[in-house]
Amino acid sequence: MKKNNIKSAAKPVPPTAAKENKLNLQLAFGPINYILMVVGIVILAIGYILLSGGGSDDPNTFNPAMFDSRRLTVAPILIVLGFVVEIFAIMFKGKKAE
Repeated sequence: MKKNNIKSAAKPVPPTAAKENKLNLQLAFGPINYILMVVGIVILAIGYILLSGGGSDDPNTFNPAMFDSRRLTVAPILIVLGFVVEIFAIMFKGKKAE
């Protein structure tokens, strides 16, 4: 019978190369991105808190606090600002060390 002289295509990885691969593992976002994400979440939370309230205990009475400037202008501006900060935090790419 004839022997097959087929060599394996997969080469064994030396132990030092495996350690280097683990050290070169990078996260998708940098620390600045995570800080910006937390800031955006805090701005969103403040906006939603300002948007809440203004209801009435009695459904037969009108409560003008529902149309307060805090609920009509400030809260929506903060919510949009929070989403803009979140998008910026995701898209921001910091300087890479060369």
